[in-house]
Amino acid sequence: MSNYFKKVPDFEYVSRLPDANISDYIPVKNLFKKSTLREDIFQDLSFFTKYQIQGDDRPDNVAFDFYQDSSLDWLVLTCNNIINVRDEWPLKQFDFNQYLLEKYGTFEKINEIRYYETTEIKNREDVTIVQKGLKVPSNFSITYYDERVGDVVTERPVVSVTNYQYEEKLQEQRRNIFLLKPRYLSIALDDLEDIMTYKKGSSQFKTESLKVADNIRLYS
Repeated sequence: MSNYFKKVPDFEYVSRLPDANISDYIPVKNLFKKSTLREDIFQDLSFFTKYQIQGDDRPDNVAFDFYQDSSLDWLVLTCNNIINVRDEWPLKQFDFNQYLLEKYGTFEKINEIRYYETTEIKNREDVTIVQKGLKVPSNFSITYYDERVGDVVTERPVVSVTNYQYEEKLQEQRRNIFLLKPRYLSIALDDLEDIMTYKKGSSQFKTESLKVADNIRLYS
């Protein structure tokens, strides 16, 4: 992401260094500036391709695989509105195990039943009677006429889901992301350039990449 941060403009902030004078300023990155995709693109799935994160791949690995450019990791995150990689990107197995221990405390609690959900039931015509994955009580049952046996039957299409399985499902869901199709890449790069450029007209403006932080109005 180093190329991305090169694009992030600076602002001059009052120096807090021990030997600084009251009038001394130091340049720092304006982290209020953040890459975004224009709304008409972000809301249109035709601009994107589904992608599944493999193994312990990081955003830069995905960017290299899809765009042949690892420095576009910021775009991978932007396409999926990911701000906190720690909480919104699939964890490595070791980190996942550590996360579970921190959250639940013991292996016993990790493997406790969290809830129950249905398994799928279909009739002879392949019509779904019970959908898979619905949260239900542990004693849930359904009674229906089964044409295959020619009689009314009662079934309990229920399985338990542990805390571990629940957390694992969340991790798997995070592996399914969307990426901007390469042919639209120039649009994203042009928009990034525009977002990261300061506009004239403010007393804070010094250059297109530098403002003075006399107050906290640093967004535009």
